[in-house]
Amino acid sequence: MKRLSDISTIREIMEKNGFSFSKALGQNFLINPSVCPRMAQMSGAADAAGAIEVGPGIGVLTYELSQVAKKVVSIELDKRLLPVLDETLSGCDNVKIINDDVMKIDLHRVIEEEFGGEEVAVCANLPYYITSPVIMRLLEERLPITSVTVMVQKEAADRLCAKPGTRACGAVSAAVQYYAEPEILFDVSRGSFMPAPNVDSAVIRLKIRKTPAVEVTDEKLFFRLVKAAFAQRRKTAVNSVSNTMGLKKQSVTDAFIASGIEPNARAEALTLEQFAALANCLASAN
Repeated sequence: MKRLSDISTIREIMEKNGFSFSKALGQNFLINPSVCPRMAQMSGAADAAGAIEVGPGIGVLTYELSQVAKKVVSIELDKRLLPVLDETLSGCDNVKIINDDVMKIDLHRVIEEEFGGEEVAVCANLPYYITSPVIMRLLEERLPITSVTVMVQKEAADRLCAKPGTRACGAVSAAVQYYAEPEILFDVSRGSFMPAPNVDSAVIRLKIRKTPAVEVTDEKLFFRLVKAAFAQRRKTAVNSVSNTMGLKKQSVTDAFIASGIEPNARAEALTLEQFAALANCLASAN
């Protein structure tokens, strides 16, 4: 097995297969040999039926997952990488590569066909430009997954793991907390990649909750409310919700008061429980 984190090895493989990096696909390959083994060990793949990986690149993380998981299914959009992966993972009989778009593929079907519907762990080094869409799809689909362990931009990691009621919290933070228990595992410097990005990264793990963190009567309304509250962060949550959702300010103010929330509070000050209470109050008023 060649050292897939070695720069000369990566260049040799790329030249042999006529491959070049795609900025459009956010391709930055890991050259720090310690990162992927840690990710694989901390992903929970060894305790699940196996692992699903998104965007294997040249197979650095894929190989490490194959060493701890019973089976690894990697979803790769860029078909130019398929011959590269055939070479780098030639000795990994428990790995299957699917050439498809993770945002379009039927993930329930993949898990049923490849893992018999058993719970699996997701582990990936996500391109920065699709971090939130991929994570939210994995959570919203209510897949039989135990956790999502991903490497993302450090700023995104802080935002995704921020707790409601704190300044760093945003709509995505609240949504993640609703579905999972997030934590930052470790930081990864920009020098760990080729080509080196302009920012540092971090590995986070989202442990999927068996049931949502709060109980809401109308889930769609709950998420619309959370998104609306953060849409105009400089304004009070009442004004932001009223303006964004097209509701009368007085009716929104009444809902805040009925939910025990100060009408002049900003979205970042609200806890998940308060968002749920407010959503339930608005739902009962309609």
